[in-house]
Amino acid sequence: MKVRKDNNARDTVPTKAEMDVLQVLWKHGPSTVRFVHDTLNEQKEAVQYTSTLKLMQVMTEKEMLTRDETNMKHVYSAALEEEKTKGTMLTRFVDSMYDGSVSNLMVALLGNDKTSEKEVEVLKAMLKKLDQQ
Repeated sequence: MKVRKDNNARDTVPTKAEMDVLQVLWKHGPSTVRFVHDTLNEQKEAVQYTSTLKLMQVMTEKEMLTRDETNMKHVYSAALEEEKTKGTMLTRFVDSMYDGSVSNLMVALLGNDKTSEKEVEVLKAMLKKLDQQ
């Protein structure tokens, strides 16, 4: 499987729909359009199969996916590295929403009602580990 290592900021920021497809492929590995389509429809509002197919074809043209055509069923794989793509998206989010300030992001996250005690403990342990480096 060919994975793009030359992710540059311009073409590694997927749309919400593209990110949904990538998440399925990162989690389950190479898959058919039918599998991706069925998985997406379990997670959210139903879309037409042809919409999923067209989206994956466009993503292949954009080099976000690769397609193995050696069998009757075409199998698609993510061509973008998960961590690099998420890192780029996170950097853009922090830059646009928090003026590049990670501490402002963390204050917003920790002030959120969704942050559990367990998550706070994990974060404290991470900060302690960073301090020791």
